[in-house]
Amino acid sequence: MPRRRASRYDLDGKLIDFGRKCEVEERELLHEMLEFIAVEAEELGSQAEMAHIEKIMREGTGADRQMAVWERTQDLKAVVDQIVAETCKGLERSESP
Repeated sequence: MPRRRASRYDLDGKLIDFGRKCEVEERELLHEMLEFIAVEAEELGSQAEMAHIEKIMREGTGADRQMAVWERTQDLKAVVDQIVAETCKGLERSESP
């Protein structure tokens, strides 16, 4: 069931907190888990990964961005262009001789 909830509602849904025996906003539960492991993550040098998780929670997923492009344009080509642009972002192109 948690997998179904996560795939259906993305980060805006609720998950069951079995410790508290109630539904909790997914983002709230994720923040709580990140706080719980923060010291260990820092000791392991995982700050960049933690920052990426925080960014996803703040800005949404790739699917969120794709849906926003679709809703704005109703154009599948625009969605594909967005995917290509995000995939290429940060990649250096090497010039062929």
